[in-house]
Amino acid sequence: MRDILVTLIVAGSLPFILKRPYIGVLMWVWISVMNLHTQGWGFARTLPFAAVIAGVTMLSLLFTKDSKNLPLTPITMVLAAFVIWMNVSTVFAFYPEDIYDQWNKVMKIMLMTFVTFMLIKTKQHIQLLIWVTVISLGFYGVKGGLFTVKGGGENMVWGPVGTFIEGNNELALALIMTIPLMHYLQIISRKIWVRHALSVAMLLCAASAFGSHSRGALVAIVCMGAFLWLKSRQRFRLGLLMILTVPVLVLSMPEKWAERMDTINSYEEDGSVRGRFNAWGMAYNLALDRPLTGGGFEVATPDLFLRYAPDITDVPRAAHSIYFQALGEHGFVGLGLYLLLGLVTWQTGTWITRRTKHLEDYKWAYNLATMVQVSLIGFATGGAFLSLLYFDVPYYLMAAMVATRVLVERELKEKKLSDVPGKGRGTSQQFGQFSPAQPIRRDSG
Repeated sequence: MRDILVTLIVAGSLPFILKRPYIGVLMWVWISVMNLHTQGWGFARTLPFAAVIAGVTMLSLLFTKDSKNLPLTPITMVLAAFVIWMNVSTVFAFYPEDIYDQWNKVMKIMLMTFVTFMLIKTKQHIQLLIWVTVISLGFYGVKGGLFTVKGGGENMVWGPVGTFIEGNNELALALIMTIPLMHYLQIISRKIWVRHALSVAMLLCAASAFGSHSRGALVAIVCMGAFLWLKSRQRFRLGLLMILTVPVLVLSMPEKWAERMDTINSYEEDGSVRGRFNAWGMAYNLALDRPLTGGGFEVATPDLFLRYAPDITDVPRAAHSIYFQALGEHGFVGLGLYLLLGLVTWQTGTWITRRTKHLEDYKWAYNLATMVQVSLIGFATGGAFLSLLYFDVPYYLMAAMVATRVLVERELKEKKLSDVPGKGRGTSQQFGQFSPAQPIRRDSG
């Protein structure tokens, strides 16, 4: 039944994608993040839904008369440089003939990320993008939360097989990132039942993150929760909710969960942690040997561990860190570009919040930028312990940030010009530091 449902949804969306290509972006995010078709047991598991959606979206992009300019912002330019450098490191990889599958996968994600930059333009588009992301990840959060509550947290919560968030640690981090986005939708929603439903979903996502038994997730949720409280305009209500729910979640978890979390204080004695340190040392040593390009994709091989790992008796492991993954695979240049990408994304959010903080019409933009920053804080913290450098959700959040800045900047400049005697609204087309030279288009779709 699930296979038929997913197939009908994808097939039914194709005519709409041809008419409005931004729908293709939303469908791509849904199918690539949620991966619902892979969780069935029938024919849909192996159907190339993502490729079909991407192909139809590209075709629609080619023929659409709507605006499709790539915004030239710091985020898009740094990301483009990072993608170029990933290709350079691929050329100089240790085993270029063995990394095609990973390169192909990453380049598809990056291509559709740039398509997202080009097609997500309006407030409606941005909010739909957030909704699709929240629904795609929130489905597993609610499911995992109910599983945790029902079983008392005895068994680990795992993610969907064959995806970025298959592991318990990866799923937990994705759900931690989702909670601030749910809070944003809660703020902008007018229907009280939607706000209450999102409150329940946030609690279940937190329960699922706890139920993953992930120590990195615990660190990430503490950092993200503190920053969420600092950034929220509803500090009292949010603080009260945390005070009432977090102790209940902690006390309801079984003893083995508490014992696992206690190992954070004695990490030197934990074999898993020592293995991660060894993988980090391997990536660092490799980058010292090849500082510009690193080793290319997929460097966690036995022979490279024998050459670069501090402890060659340990089993080869993935980097278990977005930072050491970037360092080992793309060298110091790649790591520098990735860190710069995070910095310019943060600065873009700060630009939005400073200019919209006291503007009633742009509360949505202020809250969005704030909650995306909180979400990325969770990713930056939890990602320090996971190999999620190419996880697509952070890149889609960057696209939402870019679209929000371009839209806000354009509209504020146009409003400012409309207040100057002798200046018409159309004259604002010649301004705009990052946005394409065009008037505002109100999309009714």
